[in-house]
Amino acid sequence: MAAKASSVIMPIVSKMYCSPSQVILVVRRRPHVVHGGGFVVTNCTQKVVFRVDGCGILGKDGEVVIRDAEGDSLLLIRRKEGIVEALNINKHWKGYAFNYEGSQKKVFTLKEPNSYLMKNNPIKISTQPRGCGTQWDFQTKGSFQDRTCSIVDSAGNIIAEIGIRKDVEEMMMGSRDLYHVIVKPGIDQAFVFGVIAVLDYIYDGSTRC
Repeated sequence: MAAKASSVIMPIVSKMYCSPSQVILVVRRRPHVVHGGGFVVTNCTQKVVFRVDGCGILGKDGEVVIRDAEGDSLLLIRRKEGIVEALNINKHWKGYAFNYEGSQKKVFTLKEPNSYLMKNNPIKISTQPRGCGTQWDFQTKGSFQDRTCSIVDSAGNIIAEIGIRKDVEEMMMGSRDLYHVIVKPGIDQAFVFGVIAVLDYIYDGSTRC
């Protein structure tokens, strides 16, 4: 059954990447040796939607760039550095969207988990300055390493799901290099893959040096 279209659009990076209907995208990780790591995101017609470059291409640790199909930068994500951050248990990442003039605007902050030993540790994401009330707008649930993971909003609604089809898993002999992401109607796909890029960096290292 086709997903019900939604009239609610939630642009965080750009409304260009908010579809009124559910979208299924495929992620293929690139090998470090040949392509410098990172991954490519394609749609159901195998057309490239996003390219994600990490340290192997950028040459800088703690930095990830989301590009569109033409290779233009959409989102720059950096791990916050400094003495205060080094002493902090929770490491923070900040995502900056590029506008048509090339200037940057911070669109989200992501807080790494206290420990990587627990695969199901939730990761919190904020998309606006925090005042009172909830301290996050989105969080991860499940295990990204196992590709059984979702991103939910503060009300518990799923906005994106990460998984591997059983036949693909068998064909890939248990490899996690090819998986799919279901993005719900109205959700900013560029934002979703910005979060996934950081998850990849933290847990798998495709975007890490």
